[in-house]
Amino acid sequence: YLAKLSSVGSISEEETCEKLKGLIQRQVQMCKRNLEVMDSVRRGAQLAIEECQYQFRNRRWNCSTLDTLPVFGKVVTQGTREAAFVYAISSAGVAFAVTRACSSGELDKCGCDRTVQGGSPQGFQWSGCSDNIAYGVAFSQSFVDVRERSKGASSNRALMNLHNNEAGRKAILNNMRVECKCHGVSGSCEFKTCWKAMPPFRKVGNVLKEKFDGATEVEQSEIGSTKVLVPKNSQFKPHTDEDLVYLDSSPDFCDHDLKNGVLGTSGRQCNKTSKAIDGCELMCCGRGFHTDEVEVVERCSCKFHWCCSVKCKPCHRVMEIHTCR
Repeated sequence: YLAKLSSVGSISEEETCEKLKGLIQRQVQMCKRNLEVMDSVRRGAQLAIEECQYQFRNRRWNCSTLDTLPVFGKVVTQGTREAAFVYAISSAGVAFAVTRACSSGELDKCGCDRTVQGGSPQGFQWSGCSDNIAYGVAFSQSFVDVRERSKGASSNRALMNLHNNEAGRKAILNNMRVECKCHGVSGSCEFKTCWKAMPPFRKVGNVLKEKFDGATEVEQSEIGSTKVLVPKNSQFKPHTDEDLVYLDSSPDFCDHDLKNGVLGTSGRQCNKTSKAIDGCELMCCGRGFHTDEVEVVERCSCKFHWCCSVKCKPCHRVMEIHTCR
């Protein structure tokens, strides 16, 4: 819900924390203790929604948000694989945005990762500002996971959410990159300094979307006195910390059902020639589709004129747009 708070300016006063809908009391307390970090948390939430909507733009469920709590409707209150993705990308978004704020010097509480120093076995020198992913991940664990831990993390759903929160953070941790800069005469690379950097958030989204497609259906089991999640089908190999897990089958998302936060696919654009989920047959759930012709104007026959402009002609073409009935 933080992502949709355009009406709130900067979260800079303790009273603002009290007014933030959707936070439990322990998160409100964390907000008050970490005021300077909260704008990063909000940026992370916005990043998560944007990435979710990009990844699912061609699916029946396209990660659309509602002006209610929760913002995704009941889709996330059920233990579906869609809920698993939302929890993972949200947890990753918070870790990513807080880490980025550390590295850019926005926060007094953290800076660059000072543990990455000295020479490396590969022969380069660690230097520059390595992303302080440890701080971002730790903050995400404290702020995001506290919702589940406050309920007592032994229910099926709490175990599922905690697992997927961690899988989201792992998608950043396991894809950290080494970036380098060369030093030497005329750009030669006699001497190289390097630092550790997070992957672009699009890469994190791509990784988690793959995990969504291969998510494991699980159920609760007990090992000694510890409650754990195990694959529902015993023939499936156990999931790892990086995989997404879910408890319930997903609805088909075909029909408008606002009570459950499902907007349906009526009016959605589809691809007439595709046999995949973005194709009109699957996207429209067999209801058929409308075809409209629209005229689009594009720039064409562009020429470079010395010096220095590019001049183009407007070209008109008619294209077909297909929308589900």
